[in-house]
Amino acid sequence: MTKTVHRFYIASFFLITITATLVLSIEGFNYYKTPLVDRFFSPLDTLLKPSGLIGHGLGIIGSLMMIFGVAIYMIRKRVRYFHKFGYLKHWLEFHIFLCTLGPILILFHTAFKFGGIVAVSFWSMVAVVISGAIGKFIYTQVPHTIQGQMISLHELNSLSENLSQELKNDYGLSDKIISKIEQISSLDRYKRLKFGASMALVIQDYFGTKNVLNMLKKELRVANVHKIQRKKILKTAKEKLVISRRIGLLNTTQKILKYWHVIHLPFAIIMFIIMFVHIAVEIIFGYTWIFK
Repeated sequence: MTKTVHRFYIASFFLITITATLVLSIEGFNYYKTPLVDRFFSPLDTLLKPSGLIGHGLGIIGSLMMIFGVAIYMIRKRVRYFHKFGYLKHWLEFHIFLCTLGPILILFHTAFKFGGIVAVSFWSMVAVVISGAIGKFIYTQVPHTIQGQMISLHELNSLSENLSQELKNDYGLSDKIISKIEQISSLDRYKRLKFGASMALVIQDYFGTKNVLNMLKKELRVANVHKIQRKKILKTAKEKLVISRRIGLLNTTQKILKYWHVIHLPFAIIMFIIMFVHIAVEIIFGYTWIFK
């Protein structure tokens, strides 16, 4: 998958999710804002209530999206035979798309009314989505190859050193810029920091990195460096700064990622168990949507 195709791939997920949410919100706004006791008298009730034609369908489609999204990602990740089918990174993105749009459809299926045991499933689903977003952030802080495999500390250090040599020898940057880059990318700043302090330093370094890159950009313009060469230098400098930050946070983020699984998985299990119980009860009582 080329970079252009990948951008289209991600943009299509974003566009589908936003469009579906807006269409359902706009078309059902008058119904969803109606008090629960008065919804029965709304002409939209037969369509948008949880057992209605559209409402019920949204629940089925949303549930299938979540089940499919979890299943295919777990299969791709754990079954060796499927490792040849695309990069894990792209499957993760597809998993995130299905497990984001799916809960949104289920939310509209409930018509914003949830109680009893179904409420436990719903709030477990919310916890899964939120913890999934946090997990995605943590995952991106751990360096991976494009195939989705974690990069070793030795490989990261080697890559960082190569980038430093490239900046010094190939591009001939001034001592002032080199010193500033080395200062921000120093790994000593991350030693013996707890996770909270590490994350605060990441935020601080984000803005520090931008300042250094802006300073470098101005210096290159003053020196009349060609635009193409300028982009290469800025790209290399940014890679150096980002990799150094990730090396410093590697042990912390790997530990947090392990603990995250302990939180994310139980909520997912609870959600799916109650979901299947809910589906079984609905079928027993004859709520089979269009399958009659």
